[in-house]
Amino acid sequence: MSSPIRVAVTGAAGQIGYSILFRLASGETFGKNRQVILQLVDLPIPEVQKAQEGVAMELLDCGFKTLAGVTCHDNPVSGFDGVSWALLVGATPRGPGMARADLIAVNGGIFKPQGQALERGAKDLRVLVVGNPCNTNCLIAASNCNGVPKERFFAMTRLDENRAVAQLAGKAGVTNADISNVAVFGNHSESMYPDFENAKIKGKPVTEVITDLEWLRGPFVAAVQNRGKAIIAARGKSSAASAASAAIDHIIDLENKTAEGQFFSAAVWSDGSYDAPKGIYTSMPCVSDGKGGYSVVQGLHLSDWAKAKIKATNDELLSERAVVADLLK
Repeated sequence: MSSPIRVAVTGAAGQIGYSILFRLASGETFGKNRQVILQLVDLPIPEVQKAQEGVAMELLDCGFKTLAGVTCHDNPVSGFDGVSWALLVGATPRGPGMARADLIAVNGGIFKPQGQALERGAKDLRVLVVGNPCNTNCLIAASNCNGVPKERFFAMTRLDENRAVAQLAGKAGVTNADISNVAVFGNHSESMYPDFENAKIKGKPVTEVITDLEWLRGPFVAAVQNRGKAIIAARGKSSAASAASAAIDHIIDLENKTAEGQFFSAAVWSDGSYDAPKGIYTSMPCVSDGKGGYSVVQGLHLSDWAKAKIKATNDELLSERAVVADLLK
């Protein structure tokens, strides 16, 4: 086997962290010929650390041949030491009656020091922010991490892509495997825009298979935007397993060369593509070179209606950036 890759996961004792860790350790994410050292990071609270130790025990008990070690940490400084991937999952959840701006400000206190601690990562460090509001949390972390290019940071919108795929497949009466090139634009929030205009079903444009434009522009978009809220209403808890699965998908997307003619969704440092403002992390259609790099897919045709949706979600990201301006370098 090649040399082990070190991976840090924050919020490791939480629901999403628990769902991610075993798939990182099993060989599914980095391949059966790559061993993984997991560095679990969570709050310096005795009961949380005890729970995290229990998770580590379970990981070891699985006997994965690709798991080379597990360490537990109560701080990001030691937890991020030498890691090639850091999954920032832990975040303060939104409470009853809590305004989004307040949530953003509270989480800034978490992601600023984590960004500073990420300077201890490996030279090939890449960071995936899962904890919400993930786009702006990603901006805070990246802005406070000296020496690491902002292009090495990502916020997770792969979950929104997966949700959009499932909605289109259900409407068309096909399987998820028949859906391709669903790009999510903008913020991981109720303003996001899942693009159906460039997506395909069995290689055909979605609009040729699903001809109900009213459904595509209305219930489809709304279902993707509000899916997280619907899951909380149905099960009383947030979508931990599907979020974890999307995080694994994101890493696999970045670790492997994207197939010709395909792309995936990720919130990346804006380079101005599709008229997105610079200085934010906004979701775009991307391809990976399989060597640690990615690029934004250019030239997708978007209707004026779609452009207006994308502008609205990027405007929201600008307003979020203003809330945390004092946390940015």
